Amino acid sequence: MAAIGFDNQQYLKTQSEQIRRRIAQFGGKLYLEFGGKLFDDYHASRVLPGFEPDSKVRMLQQLREDVEIVIAINAADIEKNKVRGDLGITYDEDVLRLIDSFRGMDLYVGSVVLTRYSGQGAADAFLRRLTALGIRCYRHYPIAGYPSDVAHIVSDEGLGKNDYVETSRPLVVVTAPGPGSGKMATCLSQLYHDYKRGISSGYAKFETFPIWNLPLKHPVNLAYEAATADLDDVNMIDPFHLEAYGKTAVNYNRDVEIFPVLSAIFKKIQGQSPYQSPTDMGVNMAGNCIVDDAVCCAASRMEILRRYYTAGVEHVQGKCEENTVRKLELVMQQAGVTSEICPAVSAALTKAEATGGPAGAMVLPDGRVVTGRTSDTLGAASAMLLNALKALGGIADHFELISSQVLEPVCRLKTEYLGHKNPRLHTDEVLMALTISALTNPLAELAQQQLPKLRGCDAHFTV
Repeated sequence: MAAIGFDNQQYLKTQSEQIRRRIAQFGGKLYLEFGGKLFDDYHASRVLPGFEPDSKVRMLQQLREDVEIVIAINAADIEKNKVRGDLGITYDEDVLRLIDSFRGMDLYVGSVVLTRYSGQGAADAFLRRLTALGIRCYRHYPIAGYPSDVAHIVSDEGLGKNDYVETSRPLVVVTAPGPGSGKMATCLSQLYHDYKRGISSGYAKFETFPIWNLPLKHPVNLAYEAATADLDDVNMIDPFHLEAYGKTAVNYNRDVEIFPVLSAIFKKIQGQSPYQSPTDMGVNMAGNCIVDDAVCCAASRMEILRRYYTAGVEHVQGKCEENTVRKLELVMQQAGVTSEICPAVSAALTKAEATGGPAGAMVLPDGRVVTGRTSDTLGAASAMLLNALKALGGIADHFELISSQVLEPVCRLKTEYLGHKNPRLHTDEVLMALTISALTNPLAELAQQQLPKLRGCDAHFTV
């Protein structure tokens, strides 16, 4: 079993308690800007072993009677069909996916806000679609001088011209399909309209990374820099927190840069700012739930290496700039990361050199390393996967899990009838073939039973 470095149950408990305290601080109404991924936060689960990928939404479920979800989407992103890189779907489609996901978890979705709306045709079509589905929609407009012209922003011609989002619950979680969607501006607009209506409310921010109460160059925080190497985000000491309290806290540059403006907006709206620093605005308790720092450090270093290789592949594919790879090399130096920390790297390279073709290697839970090479019927990843299952099931290497009498016709089917140029089976295809073989082959059935043991294993490929 993989080592645990993070107490997920403690996190669910302390995080929900912290949010309740923040709601009470503002008289019973809080707009909580949710950064990062609410669902499927695999980065957090990789660098904090024990963190469940759906922890944040499970935490909200503990507050479900008090929670209302508002989803913000930039109208310009709809117009240009902006796509989520991780899911491969457009932002507007992701809004519908988020609504279905929240409702499936019994969380109330109150409305959708189209930010920076200026009559875009695609945005109007999306509004009509949402309205037909019975989803309340609001428009927020571009504000000249945002975010620096505080006097204009906090006026009837600034935030005042936005639609007021009608909400009914104490905790309003403002989330979005991706960055630049206008979550913070939506929260500020609500504060302005609430103040005009005599409603007491406040704002807070929920970002998991960087973790404010870990050192600046802690591997967990460096792994966040690696994850955002293609952006202009940089971790830094929060100078406002240091000045106000004499304590070191970690934040990132965008929040530090915008804080003086936010503070001025708070003062303009409510007469005073409730926060002395950008760190004050956050409610993240993840740093208090690390139970084994060494485990989290090791996992974070592996994540940095993974991000480096991923960026290298994307650079070759023309999907990222060379500067991103260079930034990741600097992060690796700061974290003391080299390819030697992952035994699969050298094993895959050695296998590729010996066979003269693409190869892969995986580190099993017990530390053993298995390899796989490209053949006429299997890609390197598929071969490696079958070899890993054999090793875990104690199955001798010479036994066939999937008969060549099955593999070869499937390969012909791919090229002769389905139009593929590559006859070799990919991992999903080989798993389906294994499942079919398990019906008649006891060894294939035994191998299939080993699949859960592969979760969290590290692998490396030479292509």
